[in-house]
Amino acid sequence: MRQYFILIIFGLLITFSSCRTDFDTVASSGNLKFSKDTVYLDTVFKNIGSGTYQLKIYNTSKDDISIPTIQLKNGLNSKYRMTVDGMSGNNGKIFNKVTLLAKDSLYIFIETTADITDADPTDFLYTDQIQFDSGANLQEVALVTLIQDAVFLYPKQNADGTKEKITIDNKAVDGFYLDENDPVNGNELLFTNQKPYVIYGFAGVPENKTVTFQAGARVFFHANSGLYVDNKASLQINGAVSATGKLENEVIFEGDRLESLYDNIPGQWNSVILASGSKNHSINHLTLKNAITGLSIKSPDNTTIQIKNTQIYNCAEYGILAQNAHINGENIVINYAGLAGLSCVYGGNYVFTHCTFNNNWQNTSHFAVSLSNTLAGMSPVSNDLVQATFNNCIIYGSSTNEFNLNKSTNTAFVYQLNNCLLKFSSSTTNPDYQFKTDALHYNQIILNENPKFYNVSQNKFNIDNTSAAFAKGNQSYNIPQDIIGKTRTSPPDLGAYQSAVFAK
Repeated sequence: MRQYFILIIFGLLITFSSCRTDFDTVASSGNLKFSKDTVYLDTVFKNIGSGTYQLKIYNTSKDDISIPTIQLKNGLNSKYRMTVDGMSGNNGKIFNKVTLLAKDSLYIFIETTADITDADPTDFLYTDQIQFDSGANLQEVALVTLIQDAVFLYPKQNADGTKEKITIDNKAVDGFYLDENDPVNGNELLFTNQKPYVIYGFAGVPENKTVTFQAGARVFFHANSGLYVDNKASLQINGAVSATGKLENEVIFEGDRLESLYDNIPGQWNSVILASGSKNHSINHLTLKNAITGLSIKSPDNTTIQIKNTQIYNCAEYGILAQNAHINGENIVINYAGLAGLSCVYGGNYVFTHCTFNNNWQNTSHFAVSLSNTLAGMSPVSNDLVQATFNNCIIYGSSTNEFNLNKSTNTAFVYQLNNCLLKFSSSTTNPDYQFKTDALHYNQIILNENPKFYNVSQNKFNIDNTSAAFAKGNQSYNIPQDIIGKTRTSPPDLGAYQSAVFAK
């Protein structure tokens, strides 16, 4: 009898517990709170999926509630898609009877893939709303996305399902050669400012052809993609001074992830590679960022490469990696490189004037400038460094020593720094680094003084009249205009920027 009584009590407890009101819900009354009233999805290219954005919904009441519907206003026709608290609903568009506990919250994750034809033709915005409930209880959160039209360049698909490939350094990689008579895109060797370009794989410039980038051209590279200028081919980047901060006349190379989260992430794409034997290169007003190596210059012919008014930022390995190249560089700025901002290896012939080589990479095993006349795996292992001359430059950064020399005595190693601000903080008896007494290699060196850049983390290397680089240049090396077209004074300042009062 006692056991029978216990079973009855246990059964009643189960019955009563199943009738508890802990999970009873009441209808939503339209008093939901949101983490934002508008979700701005960053700019996307047509028919390329966006990143994922989040919206948080709060139930501030003391009751568990049931939201009858959470849906996109455009319903199943919407170009947005959602997950609500991990649920995909009806194609990510419509969700019914969503429970939200008292004093609790849930997440909605939002993505989009839209065509330029889906956007408003006046402003290229694609919009929709997330609707919570209906009628008197209706609440809405706006969704806004800017859609960019673009020219897409990519390897063709072969009949066997494999992708078209080109050969770089004896290795086959996904890529294609630009065609000046392409039936869809027309002249692919001419990049204009009419639409941005998105490149998948390596875009190759064929032998004896020239690729030209007009002022204002915008090129976005997908992961592991790049530009390859083949033997006897040429690169012409014809950017110009811009009147506004929008850099409307600058040629810009960067990764194809447009979300603000990716603004300064290194290694999003591969490199611009100038192959051995390529020729007649000219680069003016280029901004290049977030590559593995910005410019990889592999023993071109003996013609001098002109690189002027160029900015290279946030490269996982090198800003410029030059192998036995001939470079004349003016008004170049490089910052944030995992190994070196400028690395000249296996000799070559270099003159850099009014350049700012800074490296604030997060580790300390990097250099702003590194020079070498050797290269492992080459035969012979060393090659003449005919000259490496730096005039009116700044070589600085977050490491103790930002200048590195790696020389073999078997071949020439000729270098000279004239009127440069240099960071090299450790004392050494190495004869190569006697900055105050070695007049053959170092003239008028300002050692370990702060150039007081405006904002290194934002890649703003402007200086004012309190900088140690102010009016310390030699007029005989002067480039009349700085990187943004401002006239230099006499004596000129060091680096790529003429000094000015910082804006408040």
